[in-house]
Amino acid sequence: MDEPHHSPTSWPDARAIAARAAVKEAAHAAPVMRPLSEALGQVLAAPLAALTDLPPFDTSAMDGWALAGPGPWRLPTDEKDQDHGILAGHGEAAALPDGHAVRIATGARVPPGATAVLRSEYGTAAGDGWLHASAAHPVVLGQDIRTRGQECRSGDQLLPAGTLVTPAVLGLAAAAGYDELPTVRRPRVEVLVLGDELLTEGLPHDGRIRDALGPMVGPWLRALGAEVTGTRRLADEADAVCAAVAESSADVVVTTGGTAAGPVDHVHPTLRRLGAELLVDGVAVRPGHPMLLARLAPESRESREGRESRENRESRENPESPQNPEGPDNPEKSETPGPQTRPARHLVGLPGNPLAAVSGLLTLAEPLLRTLTGRPAPAPGPAPLAEAVQGHPRDTRLVPVTFRQDAAVPLRFNGPAMLRGIAVADGLAVIPPGGAKRGTEVEVLDLPWSAIATEQLSYADQTRHADQAHRTPQAGHRTPQAGHRTSQASHRKDRAAGHGDGEDISPEEGPA
Repeated sequence: MDEPHHSPTSWPDARAIAARAAVKEAAHAAPVMRPLSEALGQVLAAPLAALTDLPPFDTSAMDGWALAGPGPWRLPTDEKDQDHGILAGHGEAAALPDGHAVRIATGARVPPGATAVLRSEYGTAAGDGWLHASAAHPVVLGQDIRTRGQECRSGDQLLPAGTLVTPAVLGLAAAAGYDELPTVRRPRVEVLVLGDELLTEGLPHDGRIRDALGPMVGPWLRALGAEVTGTRRLADEADAVCAAVAESSADVVVTTGGTAAGPVDHVHPTLRRLGAELLVDGVAVRPGHPMLLARLAPESRESREGRESRENRESRENPESPQNPEGPDNPEKSETPGPQTRPARHLVGLPGNPLAAVSGLLTLAEPLLRTLTGRPAPAPGPAPLAEAVQGHPRDTRLVPVTFRQDAAVPLRFNGPAMLRGIAVADGLAVIPPGGAKRGTEVEVLDLPWSAIATEQLSYADQTRHADQAHRTPQAGHRTPQAGHRTSQASHRKDRAAGHGDGEDISPEEGPA
């Protein structure tokens, strides 16, 4: 029976639907408490409030002398006080009488009665027991003293929920009194790669081709903040696809291929069999228009018990071959202890062509995971086009671009089955229906590793997956803005220029 005709969802609407799809799940997710050593790259699940004043007491900002009142100042006669004075890490010193001075180190607690700190290079102790300030640097009341609570008071909100935990955030949290942080639980995602024609090694032969999506999609999802439990490759068999989706315990199942209406496209029939709700069924975007997003029906108790029984039996019979055929090296350690019995809540169906799948990742998977990981929506990142871009008559186009002198340069290899363009791209330009002229400012979707991949992954993640993807360290939590475009353009322009004026950087070949 033919499928009823329906109009695809517009590209902006599809992204908005994906961002709203998991709001309820995100709101009810319990935070994961992580020690500071394990919190890098996670997202704060609650605001960070100071547990103490910062600094917790008046401290010296410089090495020098703590002073009381106007000078000159009488120095201590005790040799120990003359040589060392007040050091950092010591308790409160005796009160300093008016007209007296005492040696003090940076970070040391300022004694009661002190009115200023005189830097070592601005004072002179002539050996007669008196300290004199340089005439060129008169002493000002309170100078070089960091007063208690100067940075914050106990209870002040330092950072909002949704903040990415960077090294600087870890330092602030430690200074504010934290040993562990409440973080958002990363959504568990399972990848199902569909297709009889796919090879996992060697050169293409006999009509079969290498699987490009298996090695790519999992690391991409990790860069978006997901915990990828594994990548499974399935034959084009309806029952196998249906069973894999029904039995998955992940929060999100991501499939590649099988989203169209061909004889071996089993994603739509699977969703119907499972009673899923289609939230997005086709998007007016090129490449990638057959992508979809579905909310899966809750798992029945009978189905769950049967799956658990089968998993336990298979585990006993063959402990070295878990449900994930990729083997024990690929799955990540789950953040949730105990048996994983949660039903899959959402399914993202990606087209089977590689660049079309990338389009689906950025259109549907990224907004869905952004909500589940508690990250705020990125601000628009416009850039002027260095060349005119041909558009589709009705659909949005996503075109790989690189930056040269702060302009977005379209890359030639932008067909739905091509990865050569996206492999060297800085982002995907959003081309409206009808195309865009040279100089037109268009939105550019950054690729996750172009700015924040290192921040999103903890050190342990990077170590565990170093053989799967190369991460380029970046310096801070990115907020898209013109300055980001400028710095990224500067970083990329030499590489882009290296392609010359011919093969890789040029106007597109035509709509994909």
